[in-house]
Amino acid sequence: MAHDSAPAAEAPLLPGATPVGETARLTARITLMSVTVAAVLIGVKGVAVGLSGSIATLASLADSGLDLLASLATFAAVRYAVAPPDATHRYGHGKAEAFASLIQAGLVFASAALIGEQAVRHILHPEPLSHEGWAVGAMAVSIALTGLLILGQSQVLKRARSVAVAGDRAHYAADLASNIAALIGVAAAAVLHAPWIDAAAGLLVAAWLLWGAIGVFREASFELMDHELSAEARAQILALAKADERVLDIHALRTRASGPYVHIQMHAAVPGHLSLEEAHQVVVAAERRVLEMFPAADILIHADPYGRAEPHGGAFAEAGDGQVRH
Repeated sequence: MAHDSAPAAEAPLLPGATPVGETARLTARITLMSVTVAAVLIGVKGVAVGLSGSIATLASLADSGLDLLASLATFAAVRYAVAPPDATHRYGHGKAEAFASLIQAGLVFASAALIGEQAVRHILHPEPLSHEGWAVGAMAVSIALTGLLILGQSQVLKRARSVAVAGDRAHYAADLASNIAALIGVAAAAVLHAPWIDAAAGLLVAAWLLWGAIGVFREASFELMDHELSAEARAQILALAKADERVLDIHALRTRASGPYVHIQMHAAVPGHLSLEEAHQVVVAAERRVLEMFPAADILIHADPYGRAEPHGGAFAEAGDGQVRH
């Protein structure tokens, strides 16, 4: 049984703790900012590479090109993810965010491979740089804009959970570090007249991007594989559901995140002497308590007479008597 969203309670940010409308507004704004920043940086770095020939800057340009593709995917995904359930997607479209994160991870892997190949080639066969000041300026602009974007993304993630925006932030955080490495490499190569330092910085960028891609892939796979919510979130759900003394036990609790939504199902043991109408009222009240904390939740609670619950059957059968204590 699902209900419309209720006002969010004051609580630490947990999956489903922010109303979908607010999540949609925040993620739409920050993903547009992400696309804009990526487009601006492509232009700035393209000019710098053409004038300086810097491999570290070229590596950063290639990464910014993939950033734009990843940001466009995220831009579309967060809008699709908040679309309401329909006849063919009864659980909503929230997992579109996780698919966008996988696209991000794949693009970052490709970027790391390209940058690494170019870096190794120029370490073995270094070429002198020219107009290094353009490369240094491009990296400085990139660091400033990327830092502002990450700050904005962090503010959004304090108010709304989004695996796509979190993946985008992780990607840009890796970019920030890579841009700093590129800036150091270009500056050192110019000052010391050692172009191999620039190529080595490009190789460091590739390694950093690879590490970031693994983190993004891990978070997206958790959601796509219906990983349980955190222990903190599950504990709060249980506490809210059992706040009524007539709820004697909760078992078979299952949770999963899907973009801005969470799906929660459980069995509630109630006194056997309650009428069907009374048991229904107990369950509805429990749902409303959970919705106060998790307004973006879809909740299903099955009432059992205490001590007489049957083990959950089918493909996900429970072991024992079904009275799994939490």
